[in-house]
Amino acid sequence: MMRIGGVSHAKQILQRGARWILLPGMSTKEIMTHALKLPARSRARLAAQLLESIDARQRKHLDAAWASEAEARIAEYDSAGGKTVAAADVLAYQGKR
Repeated sequence: MMRIGGVSHAKQILQRGARWILLPGMSTKEIMTHALKLPARSRARLAAQLLESIDARQRKHLDAAWASEAEARIAEYDSAGGKTVAAADVLAYQGKR
């Protein structure tokens, strides 16, 4: 692992020859700023790796949260009398705006 000024670097992100060094003490905002400058393919790969890093307990919590959200949406749909709008109508409406 490369060391500069006695600090071990946790990660290096490469973009078009520019080298960004992410230090362990960097804030999430600083990391996000650098990550958002990556090409789309690199951002997608980073996002996938971050999602994979979530441990099983957190996944169960997230799964439960999504299930709860789905149930809430179904209940909202049911309470509205099941009214829907066809996708073609929505797209046509958006095209007129």
